[in-house]
Amino acid sequence: MAEKFDPKIIGFTCNWCTYAAADLAGTSRLQYPPNLRLIRVMCSGRVSPELILQAFKLGADGVFIGGCHLGDCHYLYGNYKALIR
Repeated sequence: MAEKFDPKIIGFTCNWCTYAAADLAGTSRLQYPPNLRLIRVMCSGRVSPELILQAFKLGADGVFIGGCHLGDCHYLYGNYKALIR
């Protein structure tokens, strides 16, 4: 029987929204998959295409970027910048 594929996922999470939600999940003793690694960034707009490619180069099978709701960015336009990229 073949081994089950367990992808390594890197999540770049906004300090002000998405990371706070993940932190709340942790304090509430909710679990997320052990193959998910979160990296806190100050703003989703700071995640460059080069950073995403570097994650893949270092062995990630998938990458996601979590940011604030559109129109609700702590830095005003960072989430729009991430969306455009």
